[in-house]
Amino acid sequence: MSTGLLALLDDVVALAKVAAASIDDAGVMAGKAGMKAAGVVVDDAAVTPRYVVGFAAERELPIIRRIAVGSLKNKLLFLLPAALALSLLAPWAVTPLLMLGGAFLCYEGAEKVYEALWPHAEPHGPGGKLTAPTPADAAALEDEKVRGAIQTDFILSAEIMAITLSTVAAETASFWGQAAVLAIVGIGITLVVYGAVALIVKADDAGVWLARDGNAAPARLLGRGLVKGMPVFLRLLSVVGMAAMLWVGGGIVIHGLEEFGLAGLGHGIHDLAVAAAAALPAGLHGFGEWLMGAALAGLFGLALGALLIPLVHKLLEPALAPLLARFRGKAKDQDPKPAAPAAH
Repeated sequence: MSTGLLALLDDVVALAKVAAASIDDAGVMAGKAGMKAAGVVVDDAAVTPRYVVGFAAERELPIIRRIAVGSLKNKLLFLLPAALALSLLAPWAVTPLLMLGGAFLCYEGAEKVYEALWPHAEPHGPGGKLTAPTPADAAALEDEKVRGAIQTDFILSAEIMAITLSTVAAETASFWGQAAVLAIVGIGITLVVYGAVALIVKADDAGVWLARDGNAAPARLLGRGLVKGMPVFLRLLSVVGMAAMLWVGGGIVIHGLEEFGLAGLGHGIHDLAVAAAAALPAGLHGFGEWLMGAALAGLFGLALGALLIPLVHKLLEPALAPLLARFRGKAKDQDPKPAAPAAH
């Protein structure tokens, strides 16, 4: 009996080792997928702060929390099951969908470049005059901003999950392994992105407090630096996010073309990157090759996005406008309505 017990314990230990190795593998694969999705993550972190600009300070963190919850629902309730179903039923569709998402990133990045070069005037209400919002208007505006942020997050989250799926599918055929990695990446990236957004959004408030109530001169100096530096940092983050969209989107499309046998563009970019890196000191060859490759992929993404802008505005938007209006109408109908004031 003791021999049987020892054998059973050996089996349990072996199973525990296999389980631990599986967890380690899932963590490693999640790390790889997260690195590949880094460009989309940067853009997500760069885009979100604009959804809380203009609101009272006490509403900033609740708005971020609402968007983060919506982002988790996007990833875990909708995109994760869809990604697993895609992996089981139509693995061949992963690359085309990735390329479609990459093209969308190129379009978004190119449109941001266009807006930066030729900005549109902001509407100020009837007659072009600024109007003071009422509390009801502020609540409706907050709901609208949160909906818009969650819809934007859905697109970016779909790209993150697709990149993750393409990475993990090459590493393991295990259904539960893929599910675990997708869940780890989805939860981890959401916490990182919206934690970073909360820190960014509240940094100026912390700066004001330090500048006004700091007990030491260095603290007050740091506070003034935060207050003056955060607008510059947000603009820089926006530029980095735009560049990341073009680099990641262009790279995804180029890699997809290679998988379909159209490797000329990818090989040309690689050769140029290697040639540029050869002109640098030996210790910088790897970084120089990566930087040149990313820059060329970004330029390709910008060119592709510029071609897509008229296509989207002239064809896709008019075709999808009725469907989007219907979707937004349903979303508004599902929001709780404020109680009507009692008659006196």
